[in-house]
Amino acid sequence: MILDPILDVFRGKAVTIPPLDGAFRPNTRLDDAPAFAELAEPDNLLSVDGRLLVSSGNAVSAIVAGSEPVVVEMFPSAVTALALSPSGDLAVGLESGTLLIAGKDVPLPADVSCITALAYAEDGTLWLANGSAEHAPSQWAADLMKKGASGSLWRCGPGGIGFQKTAGDIAFPYGLHPLGGDVLVSESWRHQLVRFDGSIGNRSTALTHLPGYPARLSPASDGGAWLTLFAPRNRLIEFVLQETHYRQDMIDQVPPAYWIAPALASNRSFLEPLQCGGIRTMGIHKPWSPSRSYGLVVKLDPNMQPQFSLHSRANGTRHGICSVAEQDGQLLIASKGGDCVLAIDTGGF
Repeated sequence: MILDPILDVFRGKAVTIPPLDGAFRPNTRLDDAPAFAELAEPDNLLSVDGRLLVSSGNAVSAIVAGSEPVVVEMFPSAVTALALSPSGDLAVGLESGTLLIAGKDVPLPADVSCITALAYAEDGTLWLANGSAEHAPSQWAADLMKKGASGSLWRCGPGGIGFQKTAGDIAFPYGLHPLGGDVLVSESWRHQLVRFDGSIGNRSTALTHLPGYPARLSPASDGGAWLTLFAPRNRLIEFVLQETHYRQDMIDQVPPAYWIAPALASNRSFLEPLQCGGIRTMGIHKPWSPSRSYGLVVKLDPNMQPQFSLHSRANGTRHGICSVAEQDGQLLIASKGGDCVLAIDTGGF
């Protein structure tokens, strides 16, 4: 309603979040799935020449079912993004803001220092998501709590002439999915997917009111896409985001691990928020309770609309899903909060 912003001054602003319903109906598919491999905080997944590459901290490893991960390469800082070019060159983004392509350092504009995602289009164009102008990728919680919207989208045409800025004022772009000459971007802090025109940067909303914070996108074999959501929305966090003075005091006085903020994993310390009667009763964690962490993967059809989803609920352990990849009839899922990569047969969907 037009009067809502005026009336909110007197009645207070309602705190609402989208329900987990329809295509987002909860299930336990992620917790029921077998572990493909176990390693600390797996982040990016990439299928290369029939093998699966996964980033974990400073390392990129190759993993095969039933075997220990084998480190392929180590880097001077944490790996934050991976992409494979049509010609087979591996692009690697680092926490330090460095971009490597085929092992060589690529010059970047001074404004690019927070590489959260990389993706190649079919014509060889490289898309780059710069999550924030103020924070490193690992400081995403601080960017959210400070209501950051300084992210940007960059492209480098075939031939590697250099990166040009396509769009700015994006609230933490975390995933990229090229669509012809355009690109679909997951805008985490605004809980939506936005489509950007590749030539002039015009934007249009493709999917909005998501029930969590969207992370990376990857292509699906049917022409659609897979979307990961690395953490859920809940009313308490939404309320804290409205309270400027409280947020600032929390940022100044409380260690980040204990902020009232989304998390990749939870229930690991008695100092964490959200642990009382509404969450846990008689030692049992309610699966439907509000949670700072969650596991959620969404299948999008070719029109980028949700079809179904895979969940690890509040009482589950496969939380913090940041990346997925299809390979040989399987969907491989990196659970950063669960320290494992999962495998689900796509024929079962």
